Amino acid sequence: MQMQEDLSLFQKIATKLLQKEKENGVVKPIPPQELFDQLDLKLQDEALSEEDLEKALTDVVLNTPRTSTNLFFNQLFGGRQSKGTLGELIAAMLNNSMYTYKVGGPQVGIEKNIIKKVCELISYDENADGTFPPGGSMSNFMALIMARDAHNREIKNEGITSKMTVYTSEDSHYSIQKNTTFAGIGINQIRNIKTNANGQMDVDALAQQIAEDEEAGYKPCFVNATAGTTVLGVFDDIKAIHNVIKSKDIWLHVDGAYCGAAIFSDKYKHLLKGLELTDSFSFNAHKMLGVPLSCSIIVTQDKANLKHSFACDANYLYQTDGDDYNLGKTSIQCGRRNDALKFWTLWKSIGTKGLEQLVDKQFHLANVALDYVKNNPDYTVYSDVDSVSVCFNYKGINPKLLCNSLYEDAELMVGYGSFNEHTFVRLVTVNTCNEEEDILNFFKVLEAYVEKKQLVEVNV
Repeated sequence: MQMQEDLSLFQKIATKLLQKEKENGVVKPIPPQELFDQLDLKLQDEALSEEDLEKALTDVVLNTPRTSTNLFFNQLFGGRQSKGTLGELIAAMLNNSMYTYKVGGPQVGIEKNIIKKVCELISYDENADGTFPPGGSMSNFMALIMARDAHNREIKNEGITSKMTVYTSEDSHYSIQKNTTFAGIGINQIRNIKTNANGQMDVDALAQQIAEDEEAGYKPCFVNATAGTTVLGVFDDIKAIHNVIKSKDIWLHVDGAYCGAAIFSDKYKHLLKGLELTDSFSFNAHKMLGVPLSCSIIVTQDKANLKHSFACDANYLYQTDGDDYNLGKTSIQCGRRNDALKFWTLWKSIGTKGLEQLVDKQFHLANVALDYVKNNPDYTVYSDVDSVSVCFNYKGINPKLLCNSLYEDAELMVGYGSFNEHTFVRLVTVNTCNEEEDILNFFKVLEAYVEKKQLVEVNV
């Protein structure tokens, strides 16, 4: 009975949120120093009344940044795919953990089938496998651990005894830096390879750096290529990178957290050409595919690497059904929430063709935005490649000032980035619910705001 009442309360609050999203796409932010004064966030000794709890929850919900509206362009996710949200709600109700078949049941089959289908899409064979890590950073960490252990099988027991080196572009995700510390390799052993004019890893520079490290007695073990860099959203040349290291004992991973879902598109999967030559690949379904946060996937060519690096015996846990269906044997976690169900619910409802349409739409919307800024003399464009990031400046206005001011006045949520000593507004078109008019409205709101605030050119 209580659960039914709480579900009714959830629906009531959700309805208010949906209405507010229509009225105001951006929430006026509460200054952090005023947060605890404006909202009742404290924890008290006695139980709250139902009325007070409803008010507290409603206040928190209606003052939280709105990531699902057509005015949110700030991060590499956005929108709300209703079928994915449905799967998320069901997963919360079921409350399964994904370490054993005994407690996961059919949910294990759902996860295994998604992994199998992804492997098929990128031409990994039947020996491949994967898992759902808690985010893109941990996907990259798992790839690094497998690379480290594949390079030297004794590391798992003996620890690192040689100077191993890691290679990634200077425009790759910051998780590579964190992960080398976690893996015991060390930040000083990262080689940040320069990028070309388009923001791709410079393959010649990679080859030269590896040769220099080998000559100096280092042990190159891992190259991280990026499918969708964080700022420009560009794709490294996977095949060219593979050609540099194919005769060496070096693991090739593709971090597709941002744009790896391009594998679902016949039109854009060429941007990941050579993916079948890699050792591992990861992507976030909560970005281009609009699945609720978080939903990350990593797959590897040889499932033996997953088991070697992450399997441990635990008689109190693994008691039935065998390793193939006890997914804790190939996961970095023990207790693990069911992230597969929300992706499966979306995929099941719209099909692979529907996922392709979501991806194609985002590239189309990026082209709409790019065409707009290229044909307007008040804008300066900083990137003109296949991408779902559109980087520009408007009337020479300081992009940091512009983006922060738009946020503080609850007009738009959009961020800025830097490349080649230029700083610019970074518009991302990953909201799967947006249409062309929403992209054009973005510029309309931005331009009207600049005129209203009388913002002028400022040296960046």
